[in-house]
Amino acid sequence: MTLEQVFSASGTLAMIGWVVLIFAPRRWAWLNLVPQIVVPLALSVLYAGFILAYFADSGGGYGSLAEVRQLFSLDELLLAGWIHYLAFDLMVGGFLAGRMDRIGIQRIVQAPILFATFMFGPVGVLLAFGTEAVVRVATPRFAKA
Repeated sequence: MTLEQVFSASGTLAMIGWVVLIFAPRRWAWLNLVPQIVVPLALSVLYAGFILAYFADSGGGYGSLAEVRQLFSLDELLLAGWIHYLAFDLMVGGFLAGRMDRIGIQRIVQAPILFATFMFGPVGVLLAFGTEAVVRVATPRFAKA
């Protein structure tokens, strides 16, 4: 596979995970495994392969912005970084969806929060925790939860 094909396949796989997370019924526990475990695990294996194959030869690292720039100057490691984002954002989305489910935040409210997590990671996290805080304050039954 070319790097472009891996990029496309990993994006498609992540999108499947997000579609399941946002639209599929969560009452089916086995289906929840797709966005929360199966897709992130598959992406993690792919990421690990790229890191093991190319990291040592990159000349880059994490000690300075210049080292990170050097690290990502190699297309294989740039792709690994992208796959890292796809895997972690989906895992975080699954975590956030579970939290929102437990306190009764409706799926129609969750959808834009999860979309923000998919597109802008930490912005979605802020929205999710902010929404959860509002629900907990506004709903007395969650005061002790």
